[in-house]
Amino acid sequence: MTQNKMLKKEGFKLGTFSSNCSSGMTVSKLPERWVNSWDNNLKLGKMLDEAGIDFMLPIARWIGYGGETDFHGGVLETITWATALLANTKDISVFATIHTAANHPAVIAKQIATMDQIGQGRAGLNIVAGWNKPEYEALGLTLPEDHETRYGYAQEWFDIVQKLWDSKEHFDWDGKYFNLKGIKGDPWPVNGEVPILNAAGSGLGREFATQNANYLFTPAIDLSRSVDEIKELREQAAGKGRDVGVLTFSHVICRPTEEEAQAYHDHIMSQIDWDAVDNLVNLQFAHAQSFPHDLLAQIRNLMALGHGGFPLVGTPRQVADGIIKLHETGFAGTTLSFVDYVEEFPYFRDEVLPLLAEAGIR
Repeated sequence: MTQNKMLKKEGFKLGTFSSNCSSGMTVSKLPERWVNSWDNNLKLGKMLDEAGIDFMLPIARWIGYGGETDFHGGVLETITWATALLANTKDISVFATIHTAANHPAVIAKQIATMDQIGQGRAGLNIVAGWNKPEYEALGLTLPEDHETRYGYAQEWFDIVQKLWDSKEHFDWDGKYFNLKGIKGDPWPVNGEVPILNAAGSGLGREFATQNANYLFTPAIDLSRSVDEIKELREQAAGKGRDVGVLTFSHVICRPTEEEAQAYHDHIMSQIDWDAVDNLVNLQFAHAQSFPHDLLAQIRNLMALGHGGFPLVGTPRQVADGIIKLHETGFAGTTLSFVDYVEEFPYFRDEVLPLLAEAGIR
């Protein structure tokens, strides 16, 4: 049995994000943009596992963002994706990303526990309480406009999941949103728990994350602002007797020289699918609170480059220094994305990871 890396607190966590989605995190028309085939994801998963990377995190999507590329129009479903990766790796943690409104908690509890059995204790659950209104409409669902309803539903949903994982007996559940009769788990998570991740920007969202998650996921747009934000979040969690790490996400362009990295950055930006970017930004403004709204207007270019991720652009030394800066800011870890994960990760592995180990954060 392997202990889940995301249940261990030591070390700065590194993972990948969105490799299950077409174009990954880069809203570009580049011919070499990421192809989210199963073959590519399997190659990446094995490569990350051998390199000691901590986790893989997918995005759950049901419709894309339009534009010429229909950014995120093609998405590998996250339960099946994660299960197959767990069956083909040894040490890395793999999350499934689940929308509470579209998935029954008893079904998910059993699916995640089954995943965890297959991965010998390496599964993870990323909970999405809901923000993307067009996706709700595509699924025939109604997105509650108020956060109280969304997070009230998500809390009861997760309480049921937890009880199914904790209880060895049949039980009834008589709640506001669910009425279950004679329900029982089995199988259960290997170690009795799986790491929980949740992205939250609103006050109620952060109450939910600090109450339930092992890690809260938030953008690193302004690091001076992040220092205070992380301190407040960790204090909020500590007030509930909990230790919650704060993760962020980053986009990597790493090349032997700064000039080469900047040239590739400019190459990406010359072929952005701006219609898809604007659809993404407009949806974030309209329905999501994961991004601070007063900063969102400033980051249209960052949305294009890496879905709003912290830019790590430059030489291996510069990229490593950027990651070290995230660590010093108080983040517990970051995800990484690349234009082409399989092509670009080996250079990051060989040149950046040793610098992080030398700095003592890996």
